[in-house]
Amino acid sequence: MKKSILLASALFAGMFAGSSAQAAGRDYISIVGSSTVYPFSTVVAEQFGKTTNFKTPKIESTGTGGGFKLFCGGVGVEYPDISNASRAIKKSEFDTCQANGVKDIVEVKIGYDGIVFANSKKSAPLKLTRKDIFLALAKNVPDPKGGDKLVPNPYKTWKDIDPALPNEKIEVLGPPPTSGTRDAFVELTMETGATTFPFIHDMEKKDKNLFKATTQTIREDGAYIEAGENDNLIVQKLEANPHAVGIFGFSFLDQNADMIQGSIIENESPTFDNIASGKYPVSRPLFFYVKKAHVDVIPGIKEYLGEFTSEKAWGSEGYLADKGMIPMDKKERDLFAKQAKELKTLTMK
Repeated sequence: MKKSILLASALFAGMFAGSSAQAAGRDYISIVGSSTVYPFSTVVAEQFGKTTNFKTPKIESTGTGGGFKLFCGGVGVEYPDISNASRAIKKSEFDTCQANGVKDIVEVKIGYDGIVFANSKKSAPLKLTRKDIFLALAKNVPDPKGGDKLVPNPYKTWKDIDPALPNEKIEVLGPPPTSGTRDAFVELTMETGATTFPFIHDMEKKDKNLFKATTQTIREDGAYIEAGENDNLIVQKLEANPHAVGIFGFSFLDQNADMIQGSIIENESPTFDNIASGKYPVSRPLFFYVKKAHVDVIPGIKEYLGEFTSEKAWGSEGYLADKGMIPMDKKERDLFAKQAKELKTLTMK
């Protein structure tokens, strides 16, 4: 272990001469990124720390976008080694990495997660469509009076959208723009709900910028409340306010099933089996990204990858499934375990 630390110090000192902080070396893995992946990564890190001679990795929940900003900042011990993500890296983020010298990036898909729309068990569960959710949260919506035009969102209660829904104020606690959950929610729910209107569906071919603004811009009049990157805080607020609704990953619903319940989306409940089978309509893959330049310098990265991609961790009966992560099928697990072991680098055009 000491030899590895000395090697790390020597290599980074050579790469970044003149920086005492960088030359000092680092003897633990630094991980940033997604709040959704954070609990899974933490469990693996704790297991890794207990069963190996390496230090337990340090993990920060910064949100997916915030994680990529830190990860793509450069190469050296002051930059993270791994970035967790609840969506795939964007081309713009990849380009930033390249521009800052982070040339070789290894992408590891780790499993799936459902995005849930949940409320307190003190209230009745909601039965929604993605169209309902779009109308509840979009900044501009089709004019309720008819016609192919958009107006500022007039809906104040769920009942305003559909008489079958509760006569309760629309109050949704959700993630900020830096969150991968927010990105996935907007794409999988808002955009899909918006395109049930033919003129918005046709808008994508006519004016992509207007289409994006229409389908991805969330209202700012208080109906949607940015609750930060702490999904546990959203759960606590739902318990305190039975009329509010929260948006977060399935694992947080699973871990707090005694207090909160998931909304039924298009006749499907957010259950482990429904997400795994693809029946539940709002699900997304989870990832982490590894800085290849750090692998042979920071002690334990290869071994951490081995732990995360082991069947005992991410397998169908692994300890991550117990925490609410939806496993990939065996074929996918074998593929990504092989890519992680070989440190296959990501390319984007």
